[in-house]
Amino acid sequence: MGPRWKGKGSEAKALVDPMSKIVEQLQSSLIQSETHGLLSGCSVLLEATPEQTDLLNRACFGRPIITAEKDKQWFQLGLEEAFYLCHSLKCLKIEEGDKCPKNNEELWEYMKSKRETFVDFYKAYSHLRKKNWVVRSGSQYGVDFVAYRHHPALVHSEYAVLIISEGDGDVNGRLRVWSDFQCTIRLCGSVAKTLLVLNINKNGHDAVSPLCLEKYDVEERTITRWSPEQCREDQTIGKIGNG
Repeated sequence: MGPRWKGKGSEAKALVDPMSKIVEQLQSSLIQSETHGLLSGCSVLLEATPEQTDLLNRACFGRPIITAEKDKQWFQLGLEEAFYLCHSLKCLKIEEGDKCPKNNEELWEYMKSKRETFVDFYKAYSHLRKKNWVVRSGSQYGVDFVAYRHHPALVHSEYAVLIISEGDGDVNGRLRVWSDFQCTIRLCGSVAKTLLVLNINKNGHDAVSPLCLEKYDVEERTITRWSPEQCREDQTIGKIGNG
């Protein structure tokens, strides 16, 4: 199942303005302005300049917040998004209240305390983002993430993503029996998405610091519903390509 572009010319627009280029521009802008984010529960609030507002929207990081302040634009970043900008792209500093910016280890502990599944979700999120896929929540489809080849305004999401942790199975308690697979695959088929299972292999390393992420591996498997008209050997189980 390939990309389903929205309207004539969408694919050409994506080729002219690749996601990797947009993210690089956002990274440069945030570094130059020494932008700080503010921890707020299970999210990070970010005050953005007009240029950054445009880049955040185009790069699909966070969601704009409507406020009464006409001269300011705030964005709400999820934990994975915020830590990706801070840890992987090194373009965002994050603080709590009026305190000094937290270092990566402090943020790591904070975010783990807010969500039990943070480590596995972050590894999966960063794995896809580094391949230039746009990653959004997949809760409306009963999965962990959905992955887009480019901006959602140009293309429909291509993959419905489920995350499995080594030794623990599915981190949200699904895919434990075959009927779970059947239901999930049927749902993905009904919304024209391919089920992508990301298996997080920790290789015996505990999540004591962000450095452990370099020791983790991600195994990709796409799972499709078998059709009687096809030979079983024709089933596609493999790795996804770059965005």
